[in-house]
Amino acid sequence: MRDLTYGEAVNAALHRLMEELPETLVYGEDVGVPGGVFGVTRGLRKQYGERAFDTPISESAILGSAVGAAMMGRRPIVEIMWADFSLVALDQIVNQAANVRYVSGGRLTAPLTIRTQQGNAPGACAQHSQCLEALFLHVPGLRVCMPSTPQDAYDLLVTAVHCDDPVLVVENRTLYFGRKEPVRTDGPVQPMGGARTRRAGSDVTVVTWGAMTHQVLEAAEALAREGVDAEVLETPWLNPFDTETVIESAGRTGRLAVVHEANVTGGFGAEVVARVAGAGVPLAAPPIRIGTPDVRMPAAPVLAQALVPDAARVIEEVKRLTKAGAP
Repeated sequence: MRDLTYGEAVNAALHRLMEELPETLVYGEDVGVPGGVFGVTRGLRKQYGERAFDTPISESAILGSAVGAAMMGRRPIVEIMWADFSLVALDQIVNQAANVRYVSGGRLTAPLTIRTQQGNAPGACAQHSQCLEALFLHVPGLRVCMPSTPQDAYDLLVTAVHCDDPVLVVENRTLYFGRKEPVRTDGPVQPMGGARTRRAGSDVTVVTWGAMTHQVLEAAEALAREGVDAEVLETPWLNPFDTETVIESAGRTGRLAVVHEANVTGGFGAEVVARVAGAGVPLAAPPIRIGTPDVRMPAAPVLAQALVPDAARVIEEVKRLTKAGAP
């Protein structure tokens, strides 16, 4: 076990992958010599030479070359500095990478991993703060995950690179420099999928992912002090999604809330609610979604803070949910 921050855990996973899989490449804007804008790729260029390199500012070229390299036997790990910038390369991701296995009749695969980060941070503004997971989850052929802990940041990246499908690993820059936690770095490759029960409870099921997990856990502890026992399910793998665990938990607690940083309309929270409803789970109150309002993110930190869900808002809305339908 090693004590690592979230960012250090990603770096450790990259070093392991470069050492164990000679077919891996790591590249993107500023990831080679500078070591990444957040320092996450530090040391790779020095240790592995030209297998870690910098690219021009061209997301379409980064992703297009990654698709070709993956089809020819490499396992590229490419970084898109902000998830917002991936929109420049939608054709390469949606029309090319996601289609390789299908249009080749299974003769070819595209085992490429796209590392990116999203979410709001002070001063991020409208073009550097969007949460786009639902967009990519709508595309068959893409795997998507959003780790929130150093251990998952390590494990999910290792799993992603070993996968023969294209995988989008969505990190969060507000987590990179958090507190150190023990991380096992010599374990086997973990299977893809699965939910994490971060807190057991009996009154309400709260499903979440990404950096929002920490706000939800803080809210759950506060709710417990007020007599509301919330079960917190984190789903770091969004495709494949662990529907069965969510259905089981919601059926047991009788109430469901889904919390994500993305804006509400069209967010993946709606899909989670739809799956539970479609399974016929009897709920004591209508399920709720807690997310950012459907507005562009302002630059002023105080305004942005008022929009993104926090522990206080989760507490308020979950308390209202638990009172709904109560005898």
